[in-house]
Amino acid sequence: MSTTCLDRRHPGPPRVAAARGFTLISALFLVVVLAALGAALASISLRQHLGSAAEIETARALQAARAGLEWAAFQVLRNPAPPAAAPACFAATSFALAAFPGFTITVSCTRTPASGTVSDGATALVFFQLAANACNAPSGGACPSTAAEPGLNYVERQLGWTVMR
Repeated sequence: MSTTCLDRRHPGPPRVAAARGFTLISALFLVVVLAALGAALASISLRQHLGSAAEIETARALQAARAGLEWAAFQVLRNPAPPAAAPACFAATSFALAAFPGFTITVSCTRTPASGTVSDGATALVFFQLAANACNAPSGGACPSTAAEPGLNYVERQLGWTVMR
């Protein structure tokens, strides 16, 4: 006995109805994956921008610290008196410069020897160790910040020079 293709069909709902549910699940999966990808890209972009901003602020802090060192060197070298009459170190000083808004610069000085001079043959010398610290979130008006957590945007740079006269 011969059977036709129509006789071999299984009874039940057509296969098209079963495929509709699969399409909905696939579409939801695709939407979730695309949303996760978008969130990951947004997070990467945010980190890139924050990193760039931190680099710019770090460069500004470095320049502010250099300006502080130049100010300190001027303070100890401006008097043309011989080294025996060299000035004593100034007290630790904190200030802000208009060229670096948002930054505070703290400068300190240590004189060696504390009084008198050091001889190098016939030459009398006095040494000054200068330190400048620039930051954007000072504690009590001075850098560095002593806060346990100064913040995510906290930037600080410290530089030192030794000058002789």
